[in-house]
Amino acid sequence: MRQARPIGQHFLELLEPGHKLAIYMEGALGEYTGKMGHGLLRYSPNPIVCVIDSRNAGRNVRDVVDSPRSCPVVASIGEAVALRSDVLVLGIAPPGGLIPAEWLAALDEAVGLGMSLVNGLHELLAPRYPGIRDGQFVWDVRVEPPGLPVGTGEARLLSNRRVLTIGTDMAVGKMTAGLEIWKECVLRGVNARFVATGQIGIVLTGSGIALDAVRVDYATGAIEQEVLRAKDADLVIVEGQGALIHPGSSANVPLIRGSCPTHFVLCHRAGQEALRRAPWVAIPPLLQFAKLYEDVAEAVGTFARPVTAAICLNTAELGDKAAREAVRATHEETGLPTTDPVRFGVDPVLEALL
Repeated sequence: MRQARPIGQHFLELLEPGHKLAIYMEGALGEYTGKMGHGLLRYSPNPIVCVIDSRNAGRNVRDVVDSPRSCPVVASIGEAVALRSDVLVLGIAPPGGLIPAEWLAALDEAVGLGMSLVNGLHELLAPRYPGIRDGQFVWDVRVEPPGLPVGTGEARLLSNRRVLTIGTDMAVGKMTAGLEIWKECVLRGVNARFVATGQIGIVLTGSGIALDAVRVDYATGAIEQEVLRAKDADLVIVEGQGALIHPGSSANVPLIRGSCPTHFVLCHRAGQEALRRAPWVAIPPLLQFAKLYEDVAEAVGTFARPVTAAICLNTAELGDKAAREAVRATHEETGLPTTDPVRFGVDPVLEALL
């Protein structure tokens, strides 16, 4: 199995390379709602001092999840401060993106002890802490930047390749696939850019747009603006969000229209047959689902039709033998290059894209 390594190259002003992180994951370490924390554990370039989760306190994160990084799990904010962490990151993404009331005492304690906060949820925390000390900050990641344009379709005129990671459900690995593709491009010397569109990718890379915080009139323009900023790259990798069949997902059309993708990489959790939060929605056969995305993108000939280049399979819930069998079966079913990007690397994906 490949070991992932931190790949962030630049930072927003608030989060500096020397900041030592504690990740707040109370009750969520190892759960799919802890995807923010799991993403940081795998990819963050910052030192991670500890994870806070009283349910697993006294263990190492590697005892709970498959993590390339080793750090202790502690039960309290006080223990995290004693380990000299100076930034608390909310590592949980509960449905709806609101901050549960039972978290507030821990956040108040963290700020009172001098910690800064990184908050990727919809509910803003900066107004709660107007009088923080010099050197402290509260970074609310999910905010709409000022001056966004409306979409114009200008990305269709770019000569580079633009790959959008698409999914069969939420939280199936679209960001992970994009980051792994970008990491391999960096190792190969390919001129590539990763466009983060969610809170995790923004915290990891220091740039991007929190699409779900943008008003719908400006959503396409926000993506288009980020893609045009990357116009000098040979390969632009746009982080996908949600799924076309998900009743709670509205991100796909702005992502498609804003990036005018030349390629798709379809992301799917091995063995999943229905949406996790809406189990009455069955996931169609993968080739049919890919065709749906391609049809929407082409819009009856209005735009160039993108190519679904490969499938990235999330096999995190399987053992190694079962994971290899799932990759083989999916390749045989679809005829598309298939891999688990974390377990087996992205060579087949890059061969298809480049």
